[in-house]
Formats: sequence, structure tokens, C-alpha cells
Amino acid sequence: MNRKYAIPLAAVMAFAFGGFANANPPPRMDYPLLAQSGRVAHGVVESIELVRGEQRSGATGAVVGGVVGGLLGHQIGGGSGNTAATIAGAVGGAVVGNQIEKRHNEGEARDYYRVQVRLNNGGTLVVNQGDVGDLRNGDRVRVDNDRVYRY
Repeated sequence: MNRKYAIPLAAVMAFAFGGFANANPPPRMDYPLLAQSGRVAHGVVESIELVRGEQRSGATGAVVGGVVGGLLGHQIGGGSGNTAATIAGAVGGAVVGNQIEKRHNEGEARDYYRVQVRLNNGGTLVVNQGDVGDLRNGDRVRVDNDRVYRY
């Protein structure tokens, strides 16, 4: 590979694949307060909503991988060989990028429950948790360490 392309290519790859570290933003909340670690509060369950996880497609990884693969393939050969290498690099990069993103997102499409609690002071608190056990609307509860407990 030509040395003049090595640093820019490394920078593009670091930028492109570094974005996968936080590919799934936290769920959007339409409620006034979110539970915070270490906070203890008391109130009544107002609602329990099942939120379905969303599986990501891997399309972003395919696009980024295709671009990086095309750039790498373009460095090989000359003439029609260069064109073939660019195309092969783009296709191979797209496949690899797609698989990397899918593997990275594996298991992130989990369902969870959004529990809304009307606090004793009149405020509202929302907690996202993996299960609700025997919690029901109207139960008196304690919120402790981002978890709702019936008492």
C-alpha cells in the first residue's frame, strides 16, 4: 500500500468503526424524571408498558465497510485490474462491515418494561427494567437503584 494513504485510511477506519461503540442510543423518554442510581423514592405504580427492542439491520456497517474496502482495493493493481480490485474490495468490505455491525448489536434488541411511578411528593418517575415480577398498576412501591419494588 502506498504510504501516503496509510494515515488517512487509518483515520477513516478509526472514525467509521469507532461510531459503532455507541450505535444504539438510550430509549427516548417522554416523562419528567428518570430514575437515577442511588435515589430512593416511594409512590404508586401508574402504568407498566412493555417496550419491544429493535434489531438493527447492519446497513450502516455495510456502507462503511464498502467504502473502506473500495479504498483499500483501489490501492491494488493498475488499469482494469485496479477497477476489479476496487469493486472486489467494496463488495468484500460491505459483507464484512455488515457482519461486524450485526455481531456488535447482537443481544441488544431486548424487550424491557417502562414503569411509571407517581411519587408521594406528586412528581413522576420512570424506571426501565427487564422484568416487573408481580407489579401491577396501583401497587405501593419503593424505587431503589433504578429498580421498582412492591412493599
